[in-house]
Amino acid sequence: MKEKIAVLMGGRSLERDVSLKSGHRVYEALREKGFEVIKFDVDENLIANLKQNPVDLVYIALHGKYGEDGTVQELLEIMDIPYTGPGVYASTVSFDKALSKEIFQRKGIPTPDYFTLTAASFREMGAAAVLENVVDRLGLPIAVKPACQGSALGIKIAHTKEELPSALIGALSYDDKVILEKFINGKEVSVSVIGDKEPEALPVIEVKPPKEFFDFESMYSMGQTEYYVPARLPKELLKEVQEIAIKAHKVLDCRDVSRIDIMVSDGNEPYVLELNSSPGMTETSLLPMAAAAKGIEFSDLVEMLVGFALKRR
Repeated sequence: MKEKIAVLMGGRSLERDVSLKSGHRVYEALREKGFEVIKFDVDENLIANLKQNPVDLVYIALHGKYGEDGTVQELLEIMDIPYTGPGVYASTVSFDKALSKEIFQRKGIPTPDYFTLTAASFREMGAAAVLENVVDRLGLPIAVKPACQGSALGIKIAHTKEELPSALIGALSYDDKVILEKFINGKEVSVSVIGDKEPEALPVIEVKPPKEFFDFESMYSMGQTEYYVPARLPKELLKEVQEIAIKAHKVLDCRDVSRIDIMVSDGNEPYVLELNSSPGMTETSLLPMAAAAKGIEFSDLVEMLVGFALKRR
């Protein structure tokens, strides 16, 4: 009999529904591969459930807060239960876009220019008065993002100075820290990286959403977005984008899997937007799509990620 695996899904983040879809697909794939599988919709009983149902491995199919920010990873480390995907450090720094962008800059990985502001800086220090300086430094348009949120939730594009305050208020409703980032015109691409020892970049996917950027609706609504695999970029640039993705994966100390979102400017200059340490596994998710382009079936991809984690037992 193969190992017993618990699939963690759902939870209480804003990406709960996406996580449930990912988790159910993973659960079925693991059963297809002959594993003994149980699934938990994560709540305050998680630790008790894991203690009452000992497993050989946990597959983390959680997205968003508590699922990919290092929280559940830390708990599993304390319980000495192996789990899929990156560890505590990589999960923590990748979930905080401001922190990961700081690391990218220090390590020479191109990322759009940005500033970070907190709710406290507006409340206690009058930060609203510096917004004109931000516009002068970054130019327009400006992408306004919650620092710690997934699936493009809370992101707005401010095309004028007048649109900036409302975009900030919207982003601050998702997190108490926001990123104001220079908006890059061009093609948005995604590179999934997999591997336990020598990570490998899967084929580059170009996403062409019906809107100005790849938002939550564009990600998870069938037929909304056009995908090109490989991305419509020169061969040399495709290779460069893959190399940048592997470097981002390594500098954030990721293991097993990550997905790196990159904007390629109209001048063919790549800029890393963020790294996702728990990529979606739904029917429209980019990691399974990239794996399929490489000839890796979904169930084989899931078994591969499980295999990486089982080696750490």
